[in-house]
Amino acid sequence: MATLNATIASDIKSALADFFSTHQFSNVFVLVDENTTEHCLPIIQDVLPEFWSVQVKSGEEEKHIETCSMIWRSMTDARLDRKALMVNLGGGVIGDMGGFCAGTYKRGISFINIPTTLLAQVDASVGGKLGIDFDGFKNHIGLFKDPNHVFIAPQFLSTLPPRELRSGFAEVIKHAYIRDISYLHKIKSKSLKDQPWMERIQHSIDVKSQVVLQDPTEQGLRKILNFGHTVGHAIETTYLKTDKKLLHGEAIAVGMICELFLSHKLLELEKDRVDEEGRYLVDVFGCKSLNKSDFEQIVNNALQDKKNEGGVVKMSLLRSIGDCTYDIPVSAADMLDSLFYFNTIAEH
Repeated sequence: MATLNATIASDIKSALADFFSTHQFSNVFVLVDENTTEHCLPIIQDVLPEFWSVQVKSGEEEKHIETCSMIWRSMTDARLDRKALMVNLGGGVIGDMGGFCAGTYKRGISFINIPTTLLAQVDASVGGKLGIDFDGFKNHIGLFKDPNHVFIAPQFLSTLPPRELRSGFAEVIKHAYIRDISYLHKIKSKSLKDQPWMERIQHSIDVKSQVVLQDPTEQGLRKILNFGHTVGHAIETTYLKTDKKLLHGEAIAVGMICELFLSHKLLELEKDRVDEEGRYLVDVFGCKSLNKSDFEQIVNNALQDKKNEGGVVKMSLLRSIGDCTYDIPVSAADMLDSLFYFNTIAEH
């Protein structure tokens, strides 16, 4: 199955063998972290051409310019030319950062993504957004560039800790919130451990592909994919280097609860439905209340969001479940209200 430039492969080795039999590259360079070195590279390495690899530390806190400098240096040491291929084998951090390095090295070389986490498979690997964090701000430096191809193998999900799998589930739920209320019912009818992941991945990629094909560089419609992310990214950034660090999907779950509340306050989404979905997200993700003393920092981080215009925070919010709109101005006071609302839901 192919959507946009992504293939969901039941047999990843066969899919990669077919790709390399029809594409020629001067060099192949594989980017991994310690987890994919151990669990994922052994699955595919015997179908790759001769390759050079470099390992980086896993985690969002490693997604910065210093790590990129190390990667570029390794690419230079490997004498990669403009006909080389970079293979990004890992989760969203590897895809974001590896694609960014490939897209800027010698003004751009080819790259493919092999996402190994649910989060990357349903979201980060498709759509051509590349970037790194800078001065504590998430994805502050980056570009749009599509990979030559994305190979999505659900078999990699068996290598994930339960917390990582649950983190990716947040984006699955988000895709239903913004485009498909009937699919949300299907998702909520099953527990996390009973979700049919091939079907869920397919649905998320279909939703994202439909949106991205209409608006590749986020001038309008594509902004709906950011539902939950303005507040969610601000929370993720606030706690990134603390002992309360949240995984991306955990932060987005909190962000979606806050932005569901804002959808009620600013767009009149039914309050009962907001409460229902908030309780569901708290139950699934085990969300804990936030320290009120952190609220100001969370709001300040949101003021740096890339979607802001002229100093005004612009959010994507829900008119109803399954119907998302964008560019809704949100004040600092509104955001504070949403954080207080989240705490009331999390504490019940």
